[in-house]
Amino acid sequence: MGKTYAVRNIGLCSKDCLCLYVCPTGASDTENSVIDKEKCIGCSACADACPSRAISMVPREFPPQQSKDGAVVAALRALAADKTAQEQLAAALPGRLANALERSNRIMAEDLLRESGYMLPQSGNTRAMLETVMGFAGEPGFPKEAAELLLNTLHSNEK
Repeated sequence: MGKTYAVRNIGLCSKDCLCLYVCPTGASDTENSVIDKEKCIGCSACADACPSRAISMVPREFPPQQSKDGAVVAALRALAADKTAQEQLAAALPGRLANALERSNRIMAEDLLRESGYMLPQSGNTRAMLETVMGFAGEPGFPKEAAELLLNTLHSNEK
């Protein structure tokens, strides 16, 4: 078994099914758009053959979360708070441009957190956020099973 396995972004998948024919283990199933993690050997043949680039290779084990200096965390939080405030201001304005600004600020805030390594799957921050979100488990439409699965699957490997 390889150090990586294949995952499919179903939003990008065009169902051209080349991945189905090149997979040596049959891990790629185009009927339900799922790649069987246990069958996948990490050869990346499916990712190389996918015409829509909907398949990516991800590591089976993530590296430990790097610690961040207090000043770095404070700066990151200030930037994220600033983008959130800008998003809220844009949401209060009418028109398509305001709608675009609102979405742009949300994406920038998410990118800041992700690109800085603050919300990696293996980080304690991610686990804390999921535990907080579980407080809404009784709300209608809340994906409780998905949140529980994530909590049981993602393990912090911080030192």
